[in-house]
Order: sequence, then C-alpha cells, then structure tokens
Amino acid sequence: MPSRAPGMSGPCTTGITFASQDKLQRLPLPPLEDTIQRYLSVVKPLQVYTCLFAILRLRCTNGTGVMKTPREFEETVDAAREFLTKQGPDLQAKLQEYASTRSSYIEQFWYDSYLNFDNPVVLNLNPFFLLEDDPTPARNNQVNRAASLVVSTLAFVRALRREELPPDTVRGKPLCMYQYSRIFGTARISTQNVCVMQSDYSSKHIVVLARSQFYWFDVLDANSDLIMTETDLAQNFETIINDAQETPVTEAAKGAVGILTAENRRIWASLRDILSQDVDCERSATSDEENGTVGESNGGLKPRKNNYECLQIIDSALFILCLDYSAPQTASELAMNMLCGTNVIEKGVQVGTCTNRWYDKLQIIVTKNGSAGINFEHTGVDGHTILRFVSDIYTDTILRFARSINGHAPSLWASESPDPAQRDPSSFGDVTTTPHKLEWTMIPELSLALRFAETRLADLIHQNEFEVLEFSHYGMVYIKSMGFSPDAFVQMAFQAAYYALYGKVECTYEPAMTKYFLHGRTEAIRTVSDESVAFVRKFCEDAPPKTKLEYLRRACEKHVQTTKLCAHGLGQDRHLYALYCMHQRYMEDDLSPLPGTADDPPSAGASTESSKSITALETPAIFTDRGWDKLNTTIISTSNCGNPSLRLFGFGPTSQDGFGIGYIIKSDSISICASSKHRQTRRFLETLHNYFMEVRSLLKVTDHRKSTGTRARSPIRGDDRGEGRDRSTAAEGYKGRGSGRQVDDVRRTSEAQDDDDAGDMLGGYGYFDVGEIETLLRDINGASIGLGAATPEQVATTLSTEGPPDLYIEGELRHRSRHRNQAQPGYRRREVGRKLRLADT
Repeated sequence: MPSRAPGMSGPCTTGITFASQDKLQRLPLPPLEDTIQRYLSVVKPLQVYTCLFAILRLRCTNGTGVMKTPREFEETVDAAREFLTKQGPDLQAKLQEYASTRSSYIEQFWYDSYLNFDNPVVLNLNPFFLLEDDPTPARNNQVNRAASLVVSTLAFVRALRREELPPDTVRGKPLCMYQYSRIFGTARISTQNVCVMQSDYSSKHIVVLARSQFYWFDVLDANSDLIMTETDLAQNFETIINDAQETPVTEAAKGAVGILTAENRRIWASLRDILSQDVDCERSATSDEENGTVGESNGGLKPRKNNYECLQIIDSALFILCLDYSAPQTASELAMNMLCGTNVIEKGVQVGTCTNRWYDKLQIIVTKNGSAGINFEHTGVDGHTILRFVSDIYTDTILRFARSINGHAPSLWASESPDPAQRDPSSFGDVTTTPHKLEWTMIPELSLALRFAETRLADLIHQNEFEVLEFSHYGMVYIKSMGFSPDAFVQMAFQAAYYALYGKVECTYEPAMTKYFLHGRTEAIRTVSDESVAFVRKFCEDAPPKTKLEYLRRACEKHVQTTKLCAHGLGQDRHLYALYCMHQRYMEDDLSPLPGTADDPPSAGASTESSKSITALETPAIFTDRGWDKLNTTIISTSNCGNPSLRLFGFGPTSQDGFGIGYIIKSDSISICASSKHRQTRRFLETLHNYFMEVRSLLKVTDHRKSTGTRARSPIRGDDRGEGRDRSTAAEGYKGRGSGRQVDDVRRTSEAQDDDDAGDMLGGYGYFDVGEIETLLRDINGASIGLGAATPEQVATTLSTEGPPDLYIEGELRHRSRHRNQAQPGYRRREVGRKLRLADT
C-alpha cells in the first residue's frame, strides 16, 4: 500500500497524512465457527424473548398459548449447523483466497451493496450534521457564515492534498486515512447497470446552489492554494443570492435539476443519459437545415453539449454549497432541513429547500439565519471521517477569529496559503473567480421528469417525521462518574424506552469503527443481548432500585465487551455478509462448483450423501432462514457520532417500521435526533427523557456515589442541595405514615423539580411484570411459555455473541464502489454559463 492515497499529491515529498498506511494490518477474517457462534447468540434474544403483545394475541387468536419463536431459534440453529458442515467451509476457503489479494475482504462487497441500491439516496443513505452556531457574532448571517466555512474547508483540502493533515489516532494508534481521498471532488454517478463513484483529484472550483439555481467559480490554483479571500467569497455569494432572486419562483422550479438526484437511481441514470446527449447539436443542425444555413451557425463549429457540460461542472466540483432562503427555527426543523430539505408548496409550485440540493455529493448547507450543516453521500466515507472534517473547519473558524485579535494565536494547519490579496492575479493561472450561472437546456423530457421527481420527493418527505431531544440535565461526565460507559448507557436507554412503549425488544444496530485496519469501515454492534433483555424487563417491573441498577450494569458491561470485539474486526455481520456475497458471485457468474459439490470429495464432517446434494447454485439455509431476515431488518438503527462542534447528527429510518437515531454524548448533555415513518417519534423521545430522569433518581436513592467512593460534587446541572430530601420515600421497603399532604418548600431547586418527573417513563400505565402474565397463561394452559426474566446469574451462563450482516448500515443500505478519475484526456473546461456582474461592496 503506497503512502499516498489516489490523487493525493503536493509539493512535499514525505507527507504525514498517509504515512502509516503501509503499517496498518488487514481486517482479520475470523474463524467460521466463531462467527456462527456469535450469530446465534445475537439472534437468540430476538427469537426467544417475545413481547407481551404477542403473548396476549396468541392467547386470543388460537387459544393454545404455545409460543412459536423458540421454534424459530431451533430452526436457525439447525441452519447454522448445516452451514458449518456443508457450504460454509468451502465458502470460507474461497473468501480466504479472495482476501489474500485485497486490502480488505469486505471492501468491494461493501461498495457494491451501496452502489447497487436503487432507491433514492435522500432519507435512505445520506446522513447529516448540524454545526453549532459560529461563536463570533459577525459570522452569524448567511453570507459571512458561508464564506467563513468555505475558507476553512479549502484550508482543509489544501492540507489534505499536501499530505500535511495529521492522521487520525485513537490512544496513539493510527487509523486508516484512505476515506479522506473520497470526500472532495467526488460524485456518485448513476448508470444503467449500477452507480459508480467518480473523482476529480485536481478539482479547483465549487458549485453554489441558490433558489434551486446553479453557479460555479474557481477557488484554488493548480497548487491547491486559495485564490480568494473571505471577503471575496462573501461578495460572490451576495452576487449569487441577488441574481437568484431575480428569477421568479415558478421559473426556478421548472429548472430545479437538483431534484433529480433524489429520484430512483435507475430513473436518474436514464435522465443523466438524456442530459448527456448532444441535444443542442441535433436541434441546432435541424434548425440550420430548415433555414438553409447548415454550417453557418456558431461560426461553422459544432455546438457544444450544454447540459453535458453543466453535469461535468457539478460532478467535478470540490463540493456543493447550498444557500437556503429559509430560516428554520426549531431543532426539529433544522434537522429536517439538513437531512432532506423542506417541502413547501406555494400556488401549486414547490418552493421548499428540498429542490436546492444535489444529493450525489458532499453538501455544505447554510440557512438564511446562518445555521450551517453537512449532508454527505455515504458510499465512500463514514461518519467518523466527516466528523473529523467538520470538527477541523469549525475549529479553524474560531482560530482565525482569534488570530484577528492576536496575531500570535495558533493555527490548525502546518502551512497556509499565501494571502490571495497580496498575490499577483496572474500567478493564479487559468482560473475563473467570477460566478457563472449554469443554464440548462430544458427539453420536454427533462421538464416532465422534474415535475414528477418533485412530487415523489414531497411524498417521501411527508412519509417521515423528525424529532429532537436535547437533554441538558447530565451527560458524559456524570455517566462516567456513576461507573458506566456513556455509549452503553445511552444504548440501554433506547432499549428501555422502546420496551416500555411496546413491551418487546427489536433488532438494533450500532456501527463500530474498524479504521484500525487498512481500508477499514465499520462492523455491526448488535445491542440486543440476553443481558439487555433481562435489564429492560426488570426495569419495567416494580423492582428495588438496587436490583434495576445491577441489571443495567450487567447489560452495559456486555455492550462494552461486544463493542471491543467489533472494533477489532471480530464481529459477525461483515464476515457473514462477505460469505453471502461469495455465494452470490457463484450464482450470478455461473463459476465452477465450489469444493464439496457432487464432483468433489465431501468436506470434513459432512456425510457423503449430503455432500453430493450440494451444488453451486444452492442457497445455504442460513441465508434463507427467518433468523437471517430478522437480523437484516433493523428496527432501531443508531449511531453515536459527534463532539462539541456539532449540535445534531441524524439520518432516516432504515426500515418501514424502524427508527433512525443519531446521538451525540457531550460533557453535560445528550443530543438525540430521531426519525421514523410516523411511529410516535415524539412520544419515543419523551419516554427516553423520562428514562434518563428515572435512572438518575435510582442512582440517588441507592446512594451510588458513596458506595463507589465518589465524593466530588455531582456534575449534574442544577443545585444538589435538595438531593437528600425525602429520599426515604422512594427507598426500598419504606412504609412511612403521615397525615395530610406535605406542603413543599417554595425554594425547591430546579433539580428537585426535575425529579418530580422521575418514574414516569411508563406514561401513567405503571410497572408491568412479564412473570405475572406467564403465570396466568401457565395456569390457563397448563404449560410454561418460557419467558420469565432471567436472573443475573442465569444471564451470565447464557449463550452470548453477535449477529448477521445488517443490510442497513448507519442508517443506510450498502452499495457498490467503482472509482474512476473524472479528468479525461484532452478535455479542457471552458467558461460554461452566463458570467455575472459582481455586486457592489
């Protein structure tokens, strides 16, 4: 592996950004037996532990009281055992052979799964980040905020191209930096067969969207140095906004070509073909022939492909800057705007920001009131990579402001571009710094496609809802002080809130970063375990606080163990998915039979009779089993990604009945953005809020801090002086007596008032005990259905591992990766579009 990623070059000869690439190990390919064991331990709690609703429904419908899910798990075990003795070893051997020639055994399969995805990328694949407001008041307006972010982004691009960007590390251990080569100048291109990823590593211009209209201009020279100051950029953006306002809304809507990137990928591929055709030439030639002036128009030269050149400008841009005309106020409105745009109809015309997007590229979005966010195409990069980019540009905006006060303030970059204001413009080379507007040739096919693409996107937006919980009572510091892993603590909160609402557990996904390895991406953490199921059921019972917290602690410890395994490449999802893809290759390509088929000797442990029945076209039962389907239908898709530079992070739901949950755990707060297809998302977050408050109350009641020797003042927001007041009323076994209603002190602290809500997670329905219903059904039917809550001791002895490749990753599906350089031999970009006159300053 070379030290440089593709296209990364610069004046330096020994860059630091990719210096550790050749030292990184490859993602390990686990033993097949270990993966199957983990798979069974993950699917078991989803198949064996059934919800109260199912119990009652079975009782009402068939009168048997016999649960079917344990039988499901038995079938899954049988399928897994068969896989271990039949097709599994052969597929594993083929995968090992394949992996020996690749940087990562899962990488190509992962790209393929993303790029084979036919549904719209908006709400299905692309996540968003919402930045915190700029701390400098002068930049909290649209034009200045946009100019500041663009300057910082270009500084990041320069450092990356010169390989001066320090590599990512965790506890001093370097991480793979390959994904950074896929951020800028990269676009997802729809073709008739499959999408491809296309990069222009020499890109030096940006595209700006304003009121659904496209503009472009150069921002870097050939050495990746900046050629425009922050003031110059602000002037260009002001010019663009003014020009865009001159076009009537109805006319702008008719040319909102960006809406096509929200279409079904095959439809968009057909439309790209239409846009790329030489329609200008054909129609010009026809017109000239009719007028008897063949060869005279355009000086006798063949007309250029206007729409094709517009596409080239957009595809090869460093990134897209979206200047929205709206100013969302609430957190939920901002989340929706950054994820999919707004849907606003005026006089039958779409005027929302959903048309002011190009979803196939990295987008920096700035609203009219200066709020800013990122929406990114997810195929080539993961959230951790974009988080580093966003964090750096946010930090740079602060440091640049500091240097304007104190010239000796530090810089984030090893070197900086020469001041463009001090340079001779001729040194910039062949560049265009004046904005140009891209003007599409609106042929009938394109106009009709825009109309229906807009209505389909409007439907898609209406089918989803977005809610935000910004929990400010405590955060990472308090959770750690109580002895819990913050991420595991929040994951168990999701489990408890869902169980409190629906009385059941569902397939849950959380990504674990595997960038410790070369070209590493993610592994699936399966949150649901025997321990988590025991916890949520105990938490919803009227059990003593100490018992509930003990179950919580065991569930969190299990989640931490699982996370560590996954981060070291020892999960089960990616391995099983790669095996599935290897089998699919044999089916699709009609390759020679796998070892162990009728023409080969039997595999070890397989009978001669069974091995003769195996053919290359047989789908292993493990991949057609109900357990596999359950693991591939994520109901609670979650991702923890963020730091103090971000206010929110989120994505759409990954299944029809699911939730998409992005969360950020800060020092003293927790931000959660949830989406669903109208599954009471607000109620879910309210239940989550109540859970957080109730757990804090339980921790107080058990005096946990004293038991762990923690004497420091609690970092919970609010005053702790009322902490001990009336504690005995909630304590285990308390049987106080008193007459009348106690009158509260009017000087009660805000925290004491917050505690009034503690214990209300169940929304007034009260605690429920699965054991009580089991006893009832056992008495009626004379048989146990086997759903009693496990004790911690029983949990410790249960089967434990992880599950199959979730086809929904980080709030999205997988797709295919083919990368080609956009720059073509002999192609020289001309000044496409109408040149604008700069606004007066």
